[in-house]
Amino acid sequence: MPQIHQEIVFQASPKRVYEALVDAKQFSKLSAGAPTEISTEEGGSFSCFGGMIHGRNIELVPNRMIVQAWRAKPWGSGVYSIVKFELREEGTGTRVILDHAGFPPEMQEHLAGGWQANYWEPLQKHLA
Repeated sequence: MPQIHQEIVFQASPKRVYEALVDAKQFSKLSAGAPTEISTEEGGSFSCFGGMIHGRNIELVPNRMIVQAWRAKPWGSGVYSIVKFELREEGTGTRVILDHAGFPPEMQEHLAGGWQANYWEPLQKHLA
């Protein structure tokens, strides 16, 4: 099964990183104003990048972990992957450990680059 594992350190507290990932207003701002809806409850739905990515929150542990059933709009009906963000305090910052599994194999390269360009780089700027 294809898998993506990435780790990145942000100079911000786990609380700030968590909030940037689950607060719809903050996430919309860091995604260049793209329409964003994010439920802050387990089982709640989310939609980001103007509906290009959507799914459900499976597990939310404030300031520590986000697990989502995640899919891209062009994927076939019923195709969902699992995205897990683990937040670990590291010095004065936060290490985010991303594990993304279960996506269509041909999407691996596109998704790996997408995490960098659409999440990590804008998040670094947002948290600076």
